[in-house]
Amino acid sequence: MNQNSRRRFLTGMGAIAGAVSATSVNKVAMAALPEPVLQTRPDTAAPLVPNTGRAYNPVVTLNGWTAPWRMNQGVKEFHLVAEPVVREMAPGFKAHLWGYNGQSPGPTMEVVEGDRVRVFVTNKLPEHTSIHWHGQRLPNGMDGVSGLTQKSIQPGKTFVYEFTARRPGTFMYHPHADEMTQMAMGMMGFWVTHPKAKHPLIEEVDRDFVFLLNAYDIEPGSYTPKIMTMLDFNLWTFNSRIFPGIDSMNVRHGDKVRIRVGNLTMTNHPMHIHGHEFFVTGTDGGPTPKGSRWPEVSADVAVGQMRQLEFLADEEGDWAFHCHKSHHTMNAMGHDVPTMIGVDHRDVARKIAKLVPDYMVMGERGMADMGEMEMALPDNTAPMMTGQGPFGGIEMGGMFTTVKVRREQKRGDYSDPGWFKHPAGTVAYEFTGQLPTPARASSVTPSAAAAPAAKGVEVRVRKPASGHSGH
Repeated sequence: MNQNSRRRFLTGMGAIAGAVSATSVNKVAMAALPEPVLQTRPDTAAPLVPNTGRAYNPVVTLNGWTAPWRMNQGVKEFHLVAEPVVREMAPGFKAHLWGYNGQSPGPTMEVVEGDRVRVFVTNKLPEHTSIHWHGQRLPNGMDGVSGLTQKSIQPGKTFVYEFTARRPGTFMYHPHADEMTQMAMGMMGFWVTHPKAKHPLIEEVDRDFVFLLNAYDIEPGSYTPKIMTMLDFNLWTFNSRIFPGIDSMNVRHGDKVRIRVGNLTMTNHPMHIHGHEFFVTGTDGGPTPKGSRWPEVSADVAVGQMRQLEFLADEEGDWAFHCHKSHHTMNAMGHDVPTMIGVDHRDVARKIAKLVPDYMVMGERGMADMGEMEMALPDNTAPMMTGQGPFGGIEMGGMFTTVKVRREQKRGDYSDPGWFKHPAGTVAYEFTGQLPTPARASSVTPSAAAAPAAKGVEVRVRKPASGHSGH
């Protein structure tokens, strides 16, 4: 990376640490390596506008950043460092993860179709690793599957991957070595290949956001994920961040917006937007044919898939964007809490409170009260439901954020404009007038008047005698 680009990168990104220690790589090899740049802040970095190589319209990584590169005799060179990291998932809550260059996920890598790419990967984990370039067309020996296409990268060693970015699209990178552990610990990242020329299936957009869906099982009060969990995760994240720690996507009214979502969790996620309709214009297999696109407000992103969503931001406001699985918009959920809705246990609660002063009844009227609890939580524990909006508690967590559409937002300005100021008469309000008496069916339907009263009738349901009683 030349001095100008390095200076621009450092000033544009904010707090970035310097080069990685070279204790485990000899000096001759280190002299040939591009400088590995680290980023530890969880803020959304501004797009990294290229000043070397071919031009393109850069992406913005939600609560993340883009990796810099250097041009070396026509080859675009990157340096990734696999290492333990500390990721702030939300203010006051941090996790001890594994990632790349100081963060989980690692930095987004941006190239142009036809670029020759060389990636140096230094392993600073306590075990071997590799990197698989998910969705890429490349030589078999560069595919990154330990034992199958390459030897594992041992701790302290540096490997080189080199291939040509053959087709435009959105891809991911992640280990294919001890995958269960390393992906559960947060090792993953995004890769975007921009088209080299105007493409019939890839339209230019004003805003281009990317983020990965990942999930963790971190017990309250602890810092490290449980890697053996298969289904019961308690933290569902965008780029290893949970709401309200996830930044909003801030756009100008009338902007064409693209959101690229990759899923490296253990389940599918129906991604849903409010106030707009989008089209699925691409997958990790490439752009979708125009004849296959239709307007949607929710699109399912299965495990190992990427979906590229595009819409016209033509409605002002603060619009929710989230996974539509309701448990995925919660934080630090337990799975063994009994349902107490409708159970009046005030007398029991008073008796228990005499013995346990901090005892608190949970879930008697629903779970919304959990967002207002003042009960002390263990250190380093994210509240289950949190986040404040202009009208009170939003009662969301996990995979939730907003798309903020503003007429006054300047072109290319990604700063948060604050909460939307609604025009007069456009906010739902409380009705304080006299409510009319509801018309019952028996009083308006002649046939119903002649029918016998149904009060006290017991409805009996006959269940099948099959072997499905355990469902």
